[in-house]
Amino acid sequence: MESESKEFGKKAEKEHHDSTSTADTSKVNDLGFNGRLAFAIAAAALGSSFQHGYNTGVLNNPQKILEQWIAATIQDRSGEAPSQDGVIMIFALMVSIFCVGGMIGGAITGVVAEKFGRKGGLLLNNVLVLAAVICMSSSKAAASYELIILGRFLIGINSGLNAGLVPMYLAEISPVNLRGAVGTVYQLVITISILIAQIVSLRSILGTPENWPTLLAITIIPAIFQIVTLPFCPESPKYLLLSKGRDLDAQKALSWFRGTLAVHEEMDGMRAEYDAIKLVPRVTMRELITNNALRIPLIISLTVMLAQQLSGINAVMFFSSKIFKMAGLNDDNSTYATLGMGGINVFMTIVSLVLVEKAGRKTLLLLGFAGMTVDTLLLTICMLFADQSRALGIICVILVLVYVIMFASGPGSIPWFLVSELFNQSARPTASSLAVCTNWTANFLVGLAFLPLAEALGPYVFLIFVVLQALFTLFIYKKVPETKNKSLEEISAMFRQQSYQ
Repeated sequence: MESESKEFGKKAEKEHHDSTSTADTSKVNDLGFNGRLAFAIAAAALGSSFQHGYNTGVLNNPQKILEQWIAATIQDRSGEAPSQDGVIMIFALMVSIFCVGGMIGGAITGVVAEKFGRKGGLLLNNVLVLAAVICMSSSKAAASYELIILGRFLIGINSGLNAGLVPMYLAEISPVNLRGAVGTVYQLVITISILIAQIVSLRSILGTPENWPTLLAITIIPAIFQIVTLPFCPESPKYLLLSKGRDLDAQKALSWFRGTLAVHEEMDGMRAEYDAIKLVPRVTMRELITNNALRIPLIISLTVMLAQQLSGINAVMFFSSKIFKMAGLNDDNSTYATLGMGGINVFMTIVSLVLVEKAGRKTLLLLGFAGMTVDTLLLTICMLFADQSRALGIICVILVLVYVIMFASGPGSIPWFLVSELFNQSARPTASSLAVCTNWTANFLVGLAFLPLAEALGPYVFLIFVVLQALFTLFIYKKVPETKNKSLEEISAMFRQQSYQ
């Protein structure tokens, strides 16, 4: 093993010498982006975050069709027509059980990430996709809506695990100067897959009484893509060295991702972190809470995750069709306007992918939440009088689109990878578990509470989000550090210094 390591080191020195003689090669190495890294990002993100986004939006358009099928199924079983409230309750369970699964998946992220690795955990997670697709696609033939509920629960666990594992893997394989942009890919794929779900679930495509089982089964395609592509990618170098102590394997993996053997500086930094971790025990949940150097980034991580879900994005998305109808659009045009909103969400997430390494994480979070605060306040005022003026209805549509732009510019993507940036290797899996579980729990609670609150308060329900957005903006301004172009060790050192002040 020692002789193999020396031979590998000699090759690295030779390539380093060769690379410095060519300006173009040096420039590529400095940038850190290459075909292998792009392949790994696609393999990890496309096969995982697609599940999260697609299954978030796939039931929206075929709601009435599924409710009719549920009612017919119950009547066939009992011989009596079910109540409308009972049917709605079953459909609501189908929708919400996805978040319950996500909470469980998020909670076990740390255990899976450490036991099977980041790459290993992602590959193993596809077993849940297969089980979910079997349940959901066979539900109509079996005349069992319970199979859809079970399938949605399983795909929820899968999505919760993906939400922790993918940002962790992407953060650990990315060069420092690209970590934010690469981390944004997770949210980008979510927005794209939500848009795909909205399109393929139209009545003119698969949102029909005959084809909805196929609509639910499509989620197997990205899983197959990941099973075929991800095995060609190495495990996270940081996991191999810092969690398993496999120095040579970590160096080989890092060289694969960087497209060069000249990775001495990055390996030295990882070895220094490994030596520091050996002096302290594995971080537990209790340690995260009691150790001030870990508690500060934990509070930041959990608050930013709560901010993303309590910003009101799901509420605005839910109300969008109603708002578009206020502006005078008919049902079909309202549907296409909603698709346009999804397209804007994708476009702005791509923009944020570019901006996050230029403007920084904190700047984009502040811009997004401050913009949403003002926008939601104006939207509330306009919605109160939209019935009296078509012009106000059109302004409401514009405000909804501006809201989506503000959300996608930073608050939609940054929380997912910020957690991985704020913690070192020993604390990252446990902290990611807590953060992802918090995000899915908040998502579930908003889905549970919003409709009753909207019935009781009408447009005034958005004032709750105005207050929350303003508070989160203040918190980000005061507490969230800028992590752009900082190594993970530099960020950890910053929190250690704060804990002594």
